[in-house]
Amino acid sequence: MQSTVVIHSVVDGTEDVLFETDALIEAPNWSRCGTFLVVNGGGRLYRLPLDAPSLSPIDTGSCTSCNNDHGISPDGTQLVISDGSAGKGSCIYTLPIGGGTPVRITQQTPSYWHGWSPDGKTLAYVGKRAGVFHVITILAEGGAETVLTDGSGHRDGPDYSPDGEWIWFNSDHHGKTPDIWKMRTDGGDLTQVTDDAFVNWFPHPSPDGAHVLYLAYPPDTQGHPRGKDVTLNLMSPDGTNLRRIAAFHGGQGSINVPNWSPDGEKFAYVRYAAANSS
Repeated sequence: MQSTVVIHSVVDGTEDVLFETDALIEAPNWSRCGTFLVVNGGGRLYRLPLDAPSLSPIDTGSCTSCNNDHGISPDGTQLVISDGSAGKGSCIYTLPIGGGTPVRITQQTPSYWHGWSPDGKTLAYVGKRAGVFHVITILAEGGAETVLTDGSGHRDGPDYSPDGEWIWFNSDHHGKTPDIWKMRTDGGDLTQVTDDAFVNWFPHPSPDGAHVLYLAYPPDTQGHPRGKDVTLNLMSPDGTNLRRIAAFHGGQGSINVPNWSPDGEKFAYVRYAAANSS
């Protein structure tokens, strides 16, 4: 499984290959200082410096089954991970940015982290509750969770707007293929932003508030698999100025989590070699 980490500039549309490996790596986060990425692979987390790219393991203690739902706190001091080492499905933990002992945040499983509020107080995630995947929030130090959505369908990828007023996510609760939605942080003002035949996942607002990036699968795709010909789409927060900016082989693992540079001028993603590639 060849993985290629790519840096895309929204200023001029250029792309640079940062790192390639024959191993499976996923889900780049951009550090708040702008000097490194965090990625996962094989159940572990890695630091990937921009100036001398190589994978440096991050100590996650007893959490050795990390999946691709991880991120960095707004102040840059903490990591949040989703890990299944406890054996009852994915849980959310936090730990120091340089690695260390993980602190369990969620008690119910499965729980998959996706967003950290800009004020650092709240985590947003998806969790399967009573057989349905909902958008849920919890204080960053733990406590009772708040389920923000209701009804049937599947929600995924909740990420905060930079002003902290909205949570963006994808959902098929309206009975169609997944579209991009947003709602207030209390679950109010639910608003559909995309409406097309594509299977749209993982919206990520840019830190400067100018753009929303998301992954689009071909129509009739089930779930969000790896190994598909996909596109990255960029739009204004009101859904206008929608355009395709990259087409590649990827999907699951490409942009599951927040991936923008701190200045909002670039983002990172992962593409994968097709199965029949030499």
